[in-house]
Amino acid sequence: MGTDAFVKGIYEEMLSNTKISEKQFIVLVILYIIGSAILVIPSILVSLAKQDAWITSLLTVGIALAIMPLYIALARRFPDKTLIEYTDDILGKWLGKGISLLFLTFPIVAGSLTLYNIGDFIHTQIMPETPILAIYLLVAGVSIIGVRLGIEVLARSGEILFPWVFFLFIMLVLLLNPEIKPENFQPVLGEGMKPVLKAIIHFLSFPFLDMVVFLMIFPHVKWNGTSGKPLYIATLLGGIFLTVIIALSIAVLGTDETSTRMFPTYLLAKNISVNDIITRIEVIVAIIWFISTFFKLSILFYVLNVGMAQLLNLKTYRYLTLPSGMLFLFFARVFVPNTAYLAEYTQKTSPFYTAIIGLLLPLVLLTVAMLKKKFKKSH
Repeated sequence: MGTDAFVKGIYEEMLSNTKISEKQFIVLVILYIIGSAILVIPSILVSLAKQDAWITSLLTVGIALAIMPLYIALARRFPDKTLIEYTDDILGKWLGKGISLLFLTFPIVAGSLTLYNIGDFIHTQIMPETPILAIYLLVAGVSIIGVRLGIEVLARSGEILFPWVFFLFIMLVLLLNPEIKPENFQPVLGEGMKPVLKAIIHFLSFPFLDMVVFLMIFPHVKWNGTSGKPLYIATLLGGIFLTVIIALSIAVLGTDETSTRMFPTYLLAKNISVNDIITRIEVIVAIIWFISTFFKLSILFYVLNVGMAQLLNLKTYRYLTLPSGMLFLFFARVFVPNTAYLAEYTQKTSPFYTAIIGLLLPLVLLTVAMLKKKFKKSH
């Protein structure tokens, strides 16, 4: 029994000290950005900015790239610590614990919404007769297994599956090319810049400010430098991916169809028809979405478990995976009672909540850390 415990202890320590490469980090960030956004973000943006949603997307990617130095600065200042760990160092034990708890509400909320999106999509579009709880249990169970295996296993899995995501994405673009109607983009800025700027707030909050969760993963990356270049690359590529999807939705479906559909990207793939031979291959979008959403859910799940373990001073987070998985299931059922509520939450509450966690919190932490360092130097 003693030998088993010793071996288990070595195994746990080995997993806790695992590192992922910059390439694997880039893949994880891209898949996280794509996540559930690939299906729902065209509808949100087009409902706000109409045919100019693609302009919103381009501007938002530029703003997101300008925010990344904030995350990089924190990661460089505390290279071997997660956000939970250095929040205590910066703000003190008690205030730090309170702020850490506030941060950990984010993976719970975002993970529950992601799980709801998965269940709602499969239940309404693919398997309407299957109970949605059964779908939740299946998806959450796979994520629990992946998280228990560790971030390195997730990163390697992403590295294997990402080429397939890229290949299917290119195939989708090529097959939709004959269906494009350039007139759907007109008139450009027909209602001015106000709708475009309003839509930027929503697109920035989801999915780019969501990337604050990677402050919990930075210490596990084997960085080759301090410039943060991999984060810029991942943000840019993920943004381009979504921009192309948004532009295709407008060009093929038009603004009315895109804005009124819950999953316009899935409908987009249904329009593919090559000489009436290659038709109904919306499975392309489904596969892309299943892969990317699995990784987004798993990353949020991993961040929650690691954060709680560090907050409670536990040696390993794996004891928490099952109860936290039940927490995700509970909130997916209770927090989002129906699609109408989700739409209202997305429009009114989500941008402000995400801005607090994804922008204000890192900014405050970095500012206080810099002031404390300056104060120590002066004394």
